[in-house]
Amino acid sequence: MTTTAFAFVVAAYLIGSLSFAVIVSRAMGMADPRSYGSKNPGATNVLRSGRKLAAVLTLLGDGAKGWLAVALTAWVGPRYGLGEQAIAMAALAVLIGHMWPVFFGFKGGKGVATAVGVLFGFNVWLALAALASWLFMAFVIKISSLAAIVASVLVPVYAYFIVGPHSVYFGTCIIIAILVVHRHKSNLINLLTGQEGKIGEKSDVASGKDTPLQ
Repeated sequence: MTTTAFAFVVAAYLIGSLSFAVIVSRAMGMADPRSYGSKNPGATNVLRSGRKLAAVLTLLGDGAKGWLAVALTAWVGPRYGLGEQAIAMAALAVLIGHMWPVFFGFKGGKGVATAVGVLFGFNVWLALAALASWLFMAFVIKISSLAAIVASVLVPVYAYFIVGPHSVYFGTCIIIAILVVHRHKSNLINLLTGQEGKIGEKSDVASGKDTPLQ
């Protein structure tokens, strides 16, 4: 890896480390999302506070940073001789930054919104296919984590046909799927035991009552 490529990867990681669930909650005078519900700093858990605007802003922020890291590398990278491999590394770096953020004690979110943002940076149709899969599953079963897991597993399949098996983005999509599913391992356990919460369930932040992990 060249020094320039390394700089882009580090920048992407730092962008990913901006946890919008925490940032938005602080800005709106809300409780830290790491203190209630699933304690996951993500849009689904922020929604448990009952503040829909905060959840939407979190979702948009986390998605935008994934897209930004990829787009910046794609736009500026070629000036320094960087190509798709550097873009792919930046994509993984921003996702890893979201999952293990340096600014928040390396305790981050599950990476779903950021992953979708990354996919939009790769290919719009790839991102739309993944998003449609999540929306369909979420509408049918109303369990965010299961929808995310199913959509993540399908992403490499979509990538195979949309960007091609020889594209560096295809391999990157496989890694993204593995990372997102790995971050949902506790949700898988809850799903198997019937304890997984559904979308929109609220958490009593004041009393400390937690809904099942999601």
